[in-house]
Amino acid sequence: MEAGEEFGPWLARQLKIAGMTQAELAEELGLTRAAVSAWITKRSVPRPTVMGEIARALGTDLGTIHTRTTDTQAGLPVTWYHRPGYRDGGRDGGNAAAFAFDADVQVLARETCQNSLDERLVENGRPVRVRYTIHELTGEPLEAFRAAILWDELQPHYLAVSETAADQKVGRVVDAGVRDMFEKGRLILLRVDDYNASGLTGDDYDDGKFAAVVRRQLESLKSGSSAGGSYGLGKATLWATSALGMVLINSTLSVPHEGRTERRVIGRLELPWRSVEGRECAGPAWLGRPDPETPGAEVVRSWWADTETVERLHLARDSDEPGTSFLIVGAHDVASLASDKADSVIDEDENGGSEDDGTRDITVMHRRLVEALGRDFWAAMTGGGSRLPLLETSVRTLRNGEVVIPEEKVDPGVTQPSRTRALRAFYEGTTVDRLTQAGQVALRNVPLRLPLTGGRRGTLGIHQGVLLVTEAEDRDGVPNQVHSLRGNRMTVRKAGVSGLPLGVNTFQAVLLVGQAAGDSAPFAVEAEEFLRAAEPPEHDRWGQTEELTLRWSHSAHYRISRLTTEVNAAVKELVVRPKSAGSQENAKLRKKLTVQRKTSAPKRASGPTLPELDGLTAEIGAAGEWRITAEVKLPRADELPAMSPVVLLDVRSGSRPKLDWAELVAVDGCEVEGGALRFAPHARRAVFKGFTDVTSHPVRSEFTRLVLELRAGAQGSEA
Repeated sequence: MEAGEEFGPWLARQLKIAGMTQAELAEELGLTRAAVSAWITKRSVPRPTVMGEIARALGTDLGTIHTRTTDTQAGLPVTWYHRPGYRDGGRDGGNAAAFAFDADVQVLARETCQNSLDERLVENGRPVRVRYTIHELTGEPLEAFRAAILWDELQPHYLAVSETAADQKVGRVVDAGVRDMFEKGRLILLRVDDYNASGLTGDDYDDGKFAAVVRRQLESLKSGSSAGGSYGLGKATLWATSALGMVLINSTLSVPHEGRTERRVIGRLELPWRSVEGRECAGPAWLGRPDPETPGAEVVRSWWADTETVERLHLARDSDEPGTSFLIVGAHDVASLASDKADSVIDEDENGGSEDDGTRDITVMHRRLVEALGRDFWAAMTGGGSRLPLLETSVRTLRNGEVVIPEEKVDPGVTQPSRTRALRAFYEGTTVDRLTQAGQVALRNVPLRLPLTGGRRGTLGIHQGVLLVTEAEDRDGVPNQVHSLRGNRMTVRKAGVSGLPLGVNTFQAVLLVGQAAGDSAPFAVEAEEFLRAAEPPEHDRWGQTEELTLRWSHSAHYRISRLTTEVNAAVKELVVRPKSAGSQENAKLRKKLTVQRKTSAPKRASGPTLPELDGLTAEIGAAGEWRITAEVKLPRADELPAMSPVVLLDVRSGSRPKLDWAELVAVDGCEVEGGALRFAPHARRAVFKGFTDVTSHPVRSEFTRLVLELRAGAQGSEA
């Protein structure tokens, strides 16, 4: 049989696990301590006849001694270790990093897939394969899983959280998760497996990928400028998606640790401060094997599990290919509840009944995962010419091991047909200068002027991004959008093109910048580094960030605004056609969106010095909010008044209901201050974005029409 770890280090660890000294083993074998020491220091190995005696002394079998690919089961059993409360009396109400994200499977898909892309093994040229498995447990399978995670040890901690942290967000979520499991008799597991990835390599405690994910917060060990993550926050989405705060992990390593690679297992639990049986616990806990080298062997570490254990924990992997499996215990998807309830009403109206809540929950979760993967990672899953896909993704849904929805491989050609066609044309060199026929892809280079670092004036160089424009198809979703991405090919920014006249050819556009623009693009690495620094933790836009300010300057983000202006101008030049009065496109657009240029509200300025709306695009977001991009035409004036954008619902009679803004964001030529827009001196146009507050919507967005007004003065000054 093939041997794993060297005998000496393996034997040393087994003695620690069993709580046995070298002298005690020597006495058990009837040998000298020097003989055992020689084995451990790798100066010699025991004779075959002695191997059987060592196996008996350690309480294991001869095969384990020979293969040394797992630990013996003798000694300290796997258990939960709860971090002791702080000596200074400090208390944590949960993991702060988890509060950066919502309990949303689409956010989870974005963050976990990005992490898998960053950990892809590039040497073999193959894509990283990521599979999401939704698995609902009920009845006996649920009881067996609770026994496997040692629920009886954990239950007092959950009870303590329910009693002492019920007024905290984490406490309420955890309490609801436990009640859901017992009252409904079910538990949803969501597993994320990646293959052809590096795995959680490194020591349990020292610097390495394992410690960065399992032991530490806000630590990112991503290397290379094209990596998606940089904050160390993405892993927190795993725990944020668990109503029980629990994630179990099984990793197959690309680089051996302790002489082996398969079934490195550990669990982590995120709870707020609690007191259990008079003992204060700081928050997190770990499932593992007690480490004999820690005081009292109290702290646990990862262990090399056997196949039976990983199967009981629902962590068994399909192959020995490197990568990691994350099992989210008690997965919940808050963002899907509203759409789920709406869908159930429709189903009941149409069918006279509804499917059970469990099936609905997991099918909605399945659908939303597929949507998110196709929307955010279509480019990473697209290849062409000499460029291979970086990523493959799929989703499957089970109940008690039985298939509810078969494994569904996400096909970018189905989810994003126009953009996929555009990217393939770029890879295959079949783009054109001008769109003259259906199915063509036009290419334009757009400049990104990179600033010098350290706040120095001047330009480092001009990076030529690649803009691809093609005709839109119905399956693309919202038309007239630009998807922007860099080296890891994840969609970072999705935006409409401001100031489009009525009657344009509907299109979809792709902006490739940084290393996504190709190896020959000038200053590609520098652009990659600059844009990576301009991304917030959500990685959903480019703009002002603290890192951008510290490394470049407080005005560096204006370079990105100028890039946006260049992109919009290039798109318009490619797609604008003469207006056709009375066309269907005009009528459809006028129905949905209205720019209110005149208002009866009192004005603080008049005549040619008053800014006015000149363009508007909008779409409905995943949570039902209106996402609006508006362009403002600015008159020539030394000083312009502050203007407040006000969004109203268009109604047939009566006053128009006013919606609240959840967020206003300045894009170009303006700043947002106190809910009002203040315009840059000498600017001729300004662009801003707004997201409505869903709680202020009296009806669902799909059934409404919008009116956007630009009022003089601070927001709230008009009724």
